[in-house]
Amino acid sequence: MKKIAGVMAAAFLCLLLPMQAQAVSARSAVVIDGATGFVLFDQNADEQLPMASTTKIMTAITAIENYDIDREYTVKKEYTQVEGSSMYLREGEAITLRDTLYGLMLMSGNDAALAVAGECGGQAHFIGLMNETAARLGLTNTHFDNPNGLDSETHYTTARELAELAAYAMKNEQFREIVGTKSYNEAGRYMKNHNKMLTLYDGCCGVKTGFTKKSGRCLVSAAERNGRLLVAVTLNAPDDWNDHAAMLDSAFAQYQPYTLHEAGAILRTQPIEGGSAASSVLRAGATVELYLTQREHEMLETAFVGSRFTYAPVTAGSTYGTVEYRVGDAVLAQDTLTFETGAALLPEEKGAPARLIDRLRGLLSPKQDE
Repeated sequence: MKKIAGVMAAAFLCLLLPMQAQAVSARSAVVIDGATGFVLFDQNADEQLPMASTTKIMTAITAIENYDIDREYTVKKEYTQVEGSSMYLREGEAITLRDTLYGLMLMSGNDAALAVAGECGGQAHFIGLMNETAARLGLTNTHFDNPNGLDSETHYTTARELAELAAYAMKNEQFREIVGTKSYNEAGRYMKNHNKMLTLYDGCCGVKTGFTKKSGRCLVSAAERNGRLLVAVTLNAPDDWNDHAAMLDSAFAQYQPYTLHEAGAILRTQPIEGGSAASSVLRAGATVELYLTQREHEMLETAFVGSRFTYAPVTAGSTYGTVEYRVGDAVLAQDTLTFETGAALLPEEKGAPARLIDRLRGLLSPKQDE
């Protein structure tokens, strides 16, 4: 009986182990926080591998950031002559780049990829822009040979860098709207998103599937819960849907709620120059609650964003600025700060704008060597 109880306890303990101790079907996998970039799970995340149509994440964000995607163009014959998945562009039809991007990301159209690149400076120029974007983002183990993800010897990325790219792209509202769309109609053309995670997983809001015989099944997914966006990537994963559900569940379980301040809380006392009151306390506008990992909570910093110097007159209830909660360069939450009390301008200060200007010059000018 004791032996059975011990086995059951061990089994239960295994369920509680962090995802880091579990394996997924993927050759390479990672989950990162979309804001901070912190890695929540990784499995061989830095191996250079082909990424198939997840390439189109870079194709889409490059077009969105550099070109007018509402421009209409006429489909050329060469755009339609490509193997693999298609949005079924027709030679001579007029269509916008925006609608083409829906075909690119929902139907994984290789024809759409050629059209986007062709209409955005030409294939060679556009692929150059893709690689320039990768370099700008610090993706040193990523290289693109084409805009669609068809196999090529020097077309590769890593799970980690693909996740970083997707997290970056998801900050763009136009990109996020496209990849989060389950179906789309364009001039009688019905497009259904191939990314089943949008319906299989609660909170999923993108991003892209991919497959070739060489790369195997590739998947990038993004999900948001409690205000935190996570990005998961698997490369060469036979069981990718289940892998992503398990990875994301385990990653979200690492977060817990923290109350950073209550509405009306006094967060700071701000000095006031030249007024009837020497200072005023700053009160928070709303309660700020945030889901954080333990590591993020340990690294959390508070920053006050507002004028360095406050001069009378000040009105009670007026806005000073904001308080920000940061982890590294990422601002995870913010709130408005207001003055609790006012301060009238002292009579002797009313006729002294010149003295105020001289005081400012003295404060801001560099000190002279004595």
